Amino acid sequence: MKALSIGFSPCPNDTYIFCGLVKGYISLPGWNLQPEIVEDVETLNEWAMKARLDITKLSFHAFGLVLADYVLLKSGAALGRGCGPLLVAGRKIVPDDFAKMSVAVPGRFTTAAMLLKLYGLSWKNIVMMRFDEIMPAIESGKVDCGVIIHESRFTYKARGLRLIVDLGSWWEEESGYPIPLGGIAVRRTLGSELIGKIDRAIHASILWARKNPQLCQPYVKEHAQEMTDTVINDHIGLYVNSFSENLGEEGLAAVAFFMEKGRQAGIFPRIS
Repeated sequence: MKALSIGFSPCPNDTYIFCGLVKGYISLPGWNLQPEIVEDVETLNEWAMKARLDITKLSFHAFGLVLADYVLLKSGAALGRGCGPLLVAGRKIVPDDFAKMSVAVPGRFTTAAMLLKLYGLSWKNIVMMRFDEIMPAIESGKVDCGVIIHESRFTYKARGLRLIVDLGSWWEEESGYPIPLGGIAVRRTLGSELIGKIDRAIHASILWARKNPQLCQPYVKEHAQEMTDTVINDHIGLYVNSFSENLGEEGLAAVAFFMEKGRQAGIFPRIS
């Protein structure tokens, strides 16, 4: 059997989506998945720039930079409403303060970084760090504020942090579309037939997970940053939705609009 490399993040939505596939409950006939690589999404974004993996989760910010090498699948995406990155701090700040403040973002190529750039152009001191290091950095005073993603949106209040702006809600108001956070991309060189099989297998893995949540739980908890069942379940409930099963017309339109805004802002290259 031929082998395919695959990578996704340790976040509950990704491990939940891919559990059935990587654990062998869902098959990809004629192909063998190499041992999965579970890495921070920014690491996956950087690897996508080098076309390292055959199948990879990546931020839509990163996807806009690797269109020559990868094609987006309709299944497995994190896209929706009320689920975008949050700018938080230990105290109240206003846009006039941005130019003199340091802000942490979860990686140069994350959608969070792109939204921050589109929202507040006056930032002068942007600090890159892993998503799970951002809240501790705010608490310790290493940075003034930060953009949090993943499980952090469920726990920041309990840590005494306050919301400055919901960047996802801002995007939804500006665009009228749900926010595209991340998707599953596959090497274009694999060909349309295999790409279609991979798309269908991931879709089947999501449906399997919905029917068998108890079988997914050990794998999800093995990798989760926040270990409480409530946070894990809330995370999956928010980020694994109908767009994850199939982007559909609205989801694809949201991605296309996001790509065009990136081109207009000079973040993505113009399509010739």
